[in-house]
Parts: sequence; structure tokens; C-alpha cells
Amino acid sequence: MDREESDRLIEKAKLCLRSGRRDAALQLLYEAQKVYPSTRARVLIDAVLRNGSATGERTRSQDVGGRRPSEDQEETARANEEGKGYSEEQRQAVLRIKRCKDFYEILGVGKDASEEDLKKAYRKLALRFHPDKNCAPGATDAFKAIGNAYAILSNGEKRRLYDQHGPEMPTESPSQPAGPAHPGHRRTFRRDFEADISPEELFHIFFGGRFPTGNIHVYSNRGASYSQYYSQPRPRRPNETRREEEVENNNRSQNTLTAFLQLLPVLVLILISVVTQLMHTNPPYSLFYKPSLGLVVSRETQHLGVPYYVDKGFQREYRGVALRELEKSVESDYIDHLQSSCWKEKQQKSDLAHLGQLYRDDRLKQKAESLKLESCEKLNRILGRQRGN
Repeated sequence: MDREESDRLIEKAKLCLRSGRRDAALQLLYEAQKVYPSTRARVLIDAVLRNGSATGERTRSQDVGGRRPSEDQEETARANEEGKGYSEEQRQAVLRIKRCKDFYEILGVGKDASEEDLKKAYRKLALRFHPDKNCAPGATDAFKAIGNAYAILSNGEKRRLYDQHGPEMPTESPSQPAGPAHPGHRRTFRRDFEADISPEELFHIFFGGRFPTGNIHVYSNRGASYSQYYSQPRPRRPNETRREEEVENNNRSQNTLTAFLQLLPVLVLILISVVTQLMHTNPPYSLFYKPSLGLVVSRETQHLGVPYYVDKGFQREYRGVALRELEKSVESDYIDHLQSSCWKEKQQKSDLAHLGQLYRDDRLKQKAESLKLESCEKLNRILGRQRGN
């Protein structure tokens, strides 16, 4: 309960920080630390005291995802509290994404990269930086930056504008929409070109084998971006439609092959089971009475007199040498069975005696002393006959 209250106060403090109310945020963080001390609250307090100003001005240094250092420190603290670790290689990979200056560098492709190259690069990086696999500080924002880069470069019109203006483009004057740009007012493409859809939706669509078919328009106004999604498909050219049909057919073939490969081990097991049942034959004898297998006729071995059971047609198949060899197997199996049973009886007697001594229980001691080792006695008799013969 205290931890939930502390988390609620921390979230309120973060809202205060975003609106510039630094003092109120500090008060809420101190209260959260008092209710339930946590690394998350302590890191935020240190970050506000070290980076924040008296008027609650936001720090100017931001990474590729637009997050402040304090948010990275908070993410690190949250990951430590939840027991999520990360490797040095993952941390360095996140830092590399943060240092990237354009979308091509983020995806690690050249400016002449084809659509297939972009897909391969996004697939590799999205799996590597997904928050479920990479818990390094800033990995979430690196994942968002990768999704944003792919969303822009995979759109032909936006990629053309991006290649034309470079990493930055001038901001148009509100009073003169078609006029020249004012010097000193520049914004990066990362702000003017927000991702068409969220990184999580892009990830789900990409790896689910489906891509959005609607048109997505992004409007920008002095740094604020508004995106709108229209489900109506844009007109398609004949070549584009034919290419999409070919891709869809290839995907169907691949899905069919994948499904067959997944079911192949099950089919092999079923086939092996059927063949085994067809080749399986009932054993010629059993040490015990088994009417389900037809082993109901009682016999004894000629050498040691070991009892065993056979079916009604046994005498027609086993005579002479074959019968003697089979009875040797019967006697060997019987001796193995008696040895195993004898060991279990001795173990049971030893356990009872130990418990009786441990708990000073005379009843258990008497039970251990009176326990008969019937299998051991039978084993001794059989071994005696074997030595005598």
C-alpha cells in the first residue's frame, strides 16, 4: 500500500516537473520518499536538484527520443528495482543510437538503401532494442527513434523531403505560409516528422506480417505535431498492385511452409507410434498372471522351478533348445526381480528402525523387528538351488 502511494506521488511530481513547478515536484518527491523510500524517488530528487532551475526550466540537453537525463536515471533506477539487468554491449548500443545525427545513421544503412534494406535493418534493430529484451538506460527511446526512422524513410514522399533538406529544415512563418523561412528558427526532422504510428504498433504490424494500407498525414505547427490516420486506401498503380499481390502470394507460401515444418515433428512421432504398434508382438512369458496379454497358463522352469505364465499356444512354438533358452531368461528375470524386492524390503526395515530410534517410538521399533524379508528369503532359496545344481 505504501509503495503504491509512493508511486502515485512520484507520477504527480513528474507532471509538476513537465509543467515547470519544480518546488511542488520536490515537495511531492520528498513526501514519496518518506512514505516508501525508493531508488526511483531518490534519483529524481538528485536530478531535479542538479539539473533543474528555480523556475522549473527544462534541461536543454535531450537525446534522440527527446528525454531528459533525469528520465534516463529514473529508468535505470526502475530497472534496478525490478531486477532487470543489462550488458555493457547493450548500453554502448543505446549510446550509439543517441549519437546518431540522421535517420540513415540510426538504421545503419546508406542513402541509396532499398526498401528491402530498410526492412532488414529495422527488423534487426527493433528486435535488439525492444524494451522486453534491452533494459539499458535509454533503450526505450532508442527503440522509438528506430521506429521513427523507419517510418519516415519507408515513406517515399517523406524520404524525398528528408533527402532534400537534410537533418534540419527551416520553419515557415505563420503570417506567410508560402514565404521564405525566418533565420534562426530551425527544427529537426525528428520533430517535424513524427512516426506515422507508435513504435509498438509498428513493431506489432511489422512482425505480424501486415503493413498499414491507409494514408497517414502529419501536420506541424511551431514544434507541435498532429497526426491523423485515414483508413481509406490511396489509389494504387497497376504495377504496385501486381507487386503487392506477388508479395502476398509469397507470404502465403512461406506461411504454409512454416506451418508444415512446425507440424512435421508431430507427424513423425505419430508415424513412429503407428509403426511401433504394428511391429509390436506380445512377450512369450511373464512372471505374473496377465490375462490382458493372454498369459494365463502357469508353468515352472525345469532347472530352478521358477513359476511363470505363458499363452495357450506356447508348447507349439517352444520345445527343446528354444524352451531351455527361454527358461534361462525366465530364471534370470526372476532373480533380478527378487534382488530388487529384497533391497526395497531391507530399506523399508532400516527406515522404520531409524525412525523408531529417532523418535524413541517402541511401536515403530517392534514393527521394524517383526517385518519379514520375504523376497530376501526367496532369493536365498533360489540362489541355494542354483549353487546346488
